[in-house]
Amino acid sequence: MYRRDLITAEIEKLAQVLARIMGLKLELKLDEAELLFNETMLNSFSLSNSILYNKDNSSFEQWLNEIELPAEKLDSLSEFLYYQLGTSQEQNQIIAPKLNLIYEQLSNKHKIVHLVNMHRQKIIQQYL
Repeated sequence: MYRRDLITAEIEKLAQVLARIMGLKLELKLDEAELLFNETMLNSFSLSNSILYNKDNSSFEQWLNEIELPAEKLDSLSEFLYYQLGTSQEQNQIIAPKLNLIYEQLSNKHKIVHLVNMHRQKIIQQYL
């Protein structure tokens, strides 16, 4: 129960950070939003830019399998990455396959399928 409470608190904190990033984007403070996004990826998910923005998905897939994030945190990561889509065509082509890998792991390993994620998978097909 204690571990579940810690995960819930961490997810709530991440949701607040995501809301802050989205707010910064709406205010057109794109550099500040990008900085906060990169800090969050590194500090909260141990995901470096070199892995995230690598065009070869094998390093991301290896990271994903090794890090063993709980399902809730993995779902939170998918939220962060999903809201990075649309920034540029090149970034879309890098992020979309990684999102698919996350959705696959949620489904296959954690046996979690969200209708929202299924809808998002259909949307990200346009970026592939």
